[in-house]
Amino acid sequence: MSTIFDRFNSCDTTGDREPVSHLVRGDRIGIRLDGYGNRGPFFARVIPSDDDTGYLVFSDLRECPDEGYSPGVDQVSSVISHDLRNPLDVAKAHLRAAEETGDPEHFESVADAHDRMEQIIRDVLTLTRDEAVVQPTEEVAIETAARDAWESIDTEQVELTVSESLPTVTADSDRLQRLFENVFRNSVEHGVSTDETGSEQTTESPANGHPGARGEQTGESATVVVHPLEGGFYVADDGPGIPPAKRDVVFTPGYSTRSGGTGLGLAIVDRIVEAHGWNLTLTAADDGGARFEITF
Repeated sequence: MSTIFDRFNSCDTTGDREPVSHLVRGDRIGIRLDGYGNRGPFFARVIPSDDDTGYLVFSDLRECPDEGYSPGVDQVSSVISHDLRNPLDVAKAHLRAAEETGDPEHFESVADAHDRMEQIIRDVLTLTRDEAVVQPTEEVAIETAARDAWESIDTEQVELTVSESLPTVTADSDRLQRLFENVFRNSVEHGVSTDETGSEQTTESPANGHPGARGEQTGESATVVVHPLEGGFYVADDGPGIPPAKRDVVFTPGYSTRSGGTGLGLAIVDRIVEAHGWNLTLTAADDGGARFEITF
């Protein structure tokens, strides 16, 4: 019996069987195919369904960005296979519970899981595309972009202070808002650290690297500020800060100290800044927190 894989001269799989065997079994694997006329090479992913069917999704590798513009294959594969799978499983579980119980509260959890998947997909796309994805063609008020970004994330016990004297800059408004969202989310989500056993800690220590721990301990709100500086602006928090030895590595795609984190947030901040032709510096705030300086 001839299969689609027989049409290619080269067929390599990430699994330990023939591609058709993985397809029949519904295994989540990747297949690299080459040697089909003038087309390809291709990367095909096996995506099983819940009804004994499945899909083969082909990507033309000639249209992929150069290696210098994208995170490693292992990092992207981890996001797709693990980080994206988690909220998908959550959504399925709550959907089944809603069908069984009729409780509409489960749909809120489904919606939250979908929002998380959308965020992860947007993060991966941002890192795997080149500078053309940024179009700095309009005058954007930094203050407006910061406030809009703050409204779009779960800020928990953290408060925002935005200066009214922030500049206006020629930028891609959507990407500038993404930049603020990711810096803000980084501060908020890392407020509670975990120890080696996975237990939550609320002690204030440099390992946290972000605000929120103080708020968890005393009930007081931590603060994130957005203020102007010469030739740009900065975002700072009043948490324990990020140790100097970690200030370069935190922008590496895939690096995360948070359980369940994709490690893409600050890498995307760095990418958006670079695509605009700006400069990014991570240093310590006056009170010891993290300070992200962006100059035009």
